[in-house]
Amino acid sequence: MTEAKDATLSKAVSRDGTEIGYFTTGEGPPLVLVHGALGDHTRWRVLRPYLEPHFTVHAMDRRGRGASGDHPDYDPAREFEDVGAVVDAVADAAGSPVAVYGNSIGASFAVGSATLTDNIRRLALFEPPAGPLAKLKPPGLQERLDALLAAGDREGILEAAYREIAGLSDAQIDELRAQPEWPNRLTAAHTVPRELATPFERLFDPEQAAQVAAPALVLVGSDTPEAFQASAEVVAAALPDARVAVLEGQGHGAEMFAPGVVAEAMLDFLVGRALPNGEGRARARR
Repeated sequence: MTEAKDATLSKAVSRDGTEIGYFTTGEGPPLVLVHGALGDHTRWRVLRPYLEPHFTVHAMDRRGRGASGDHPDYDPAREFEDVGAVVDAVADAAGSPVAVYGNSIGASFAVGSATLTDNIRRLALFEPPAGPLAKLKPPGLQERLDALLAAGDREGILEAAYREIAGLSDAQIDELRAQPEWPNRLTAAHTVPRELATPFERLFDPEQAAQVAAPALVLVGSDTPEAFQASAEVVAAALPDARVAVLEGQGHGAEMFAPGVVAEAMLDFLVGRALPNGEGRARARR
């Protein structure tokens, strides 16, 4: 595991009884991190140091990963409840509403959770999937992922998802493979096929999103696949109070390859504060 040495593990109980673990570091107002499909809470290793001086960071393990439990019948609606359970536990301990940052599919679950709890003050969302993303899924990918899972080829699952969905290059995948949290990504690889098999309308419902009261920032890379860019616009349009910020020169792996750029945009939106060295390169729309 690659969580910070001083991280404190806590657990919240979701509505179906599943325990959801989250790791706490840093100092400041509460911020809950919700990771995407490929990994667990340790995937925040490179972004977390930019956030910890400004927030008490609570990085959750989504169900089926790390310190969290699971259920034999997968339903994305339970993931909304998982995030909500962590948010409520953190808000109760802090005595205040919390900010939530979600990555990719984790961003969709963050939006869903915001209809279940009043304890979210702001939402920052990195490239949440919506309807347009269905165009990005290559024909036959689901069958290949299922076959790789049946064969126990966890590395093959990650490579296929990173290359064919996230649009990462072979060099970027090799860079991820060299990072200390790669074994954790392999351990969680069995959850990837079930999530990619979920219809996108079950991950993001515009009518449900219209109920979200919290202000939202939707981040998207200028170099990310067009389907992610279109999805970001759909999500921002559905939320009552949202704007899009474009991260120049970045793709779907921005948090891993340019964490300062992501942190700058997050800090500006969540606390109105820039990084001291001005790493950010975001331009706002809407």
